[in-house]
Amino acid sequence: MSDPVDLVRAALGTIQDPDLHKDLVTLNMIRDLAVVDGVARFRLVLTTGACPVKQQLEDQCRAAALSVAGVRRAEIEVTAEVPPSAAASPLPGIRHLVGIGSGKGGVGKSTVTVNLACALASRGARVGLMDADIHGPSIPVMMGVQRQPEIRNKRLVPPEAHGIKLMSMGFLLEERQAVIWRGPMLVGALKQFLNDVEWGELDYLLVDLPPGTGDVQLTLAQNAPLTGAVIVSTPQTVALADARRAASMFQRLNVPMLGLVENMSEFVCPSCGHVEPIFGRGGAEMEATVLGIPFLGRIPLEPRVRICGDEGAPVVVTHPESLSAAAFGRVAEKLAARVSVAALSKG
Repeated sequence: MSDPVDLVRAALGTIQDPDLHKDLVTLNMIRDLAVVDGVARFRLVLTTGACPVKQQLEDQCRAAALSVAGVRRAEIEVTAEVPPSAAASPLPGIRHLVGIGSGKGGVGKSTVTVNLACALASRGARVGLMDADIHGPSIPVMMGVQRQPEIRNKRLVPPEAHGIKLMSMGFLLEERQAVIWRGPMLVGALKQFLNDVEWGELDYLLVDLPPGTGDVQLTLAQNAPLTGAVIVSTPQTVALADARRAASMFQRLNVPMLGLVENMSEFVCPSCGHVEPIFGRGGAEMEATVLGIPFLGRIPLEPRVRICGDEGAPVVVTHPESLSAAAFGRVAEKLAARVSVAALSKG
């Protein structure tokens, strides 16, 4: 008579991860399997707590276990373990470094970065956020933190807010003080943020890059191998032209493109709910198709997003029921899935 554990494992081995295109057993996502008195118990270890198909995989696992003769109940513990990057990183403890950029300013890149970080953290991930926009640091305001970082053993200890570790030039400047630096000084500051900060153990370190294609982007790609990059754009033609240049830069630097996000995709009237595509409709999705990169989703233009950012309380945290928070959550899940693909597709 066949071992019931082997039978259940074989049944679970028929289930494929829809993004990684391998079965759950091969991916080591099924662990601690046991069958006792007709009850199958095991852990389903996802590659991210932000898995967009979490419920689907759990349901499929339960059905597969129950399809085995003699199994009358399946008890599944769902956990997550973010796999490390395939690239060797000089930053110990950081599993994935993700750059978030844009070809031009004014597309809401920092707002998107902050809310994606909060969405990932709300789903159980260990998240850090580095503000690499040295000339225009906005993360301190958006995250509601103005205090300077502590110094411990000659290293900076990042402040925390909303469960996220933070570092920004804005923490080190006096109010209204301008940063009037040339390239070498910018590069030095970025290297310090990478190497002299006690980031600890992180699943994702999101880097809010300055607009354009300059020294900061080059330094990041050369000094800390990126798992990948995300481009933020509005749907309008002029923004998409600059997004195209940003994507071309990352590709020339051999940085994988994790996807394109369309921000301010449509205005949602807070009074009547009317939807108006102020900057056009669907431009970023079409551009992603042309560039051959994933489209991660659309973020609506809601006044609440701006208000929450100005108050240092991101909309994902303070209004999780809002349309924008839900959209940020979906984009975060797709981003996490793309990171997992980048980490495991070569395995």
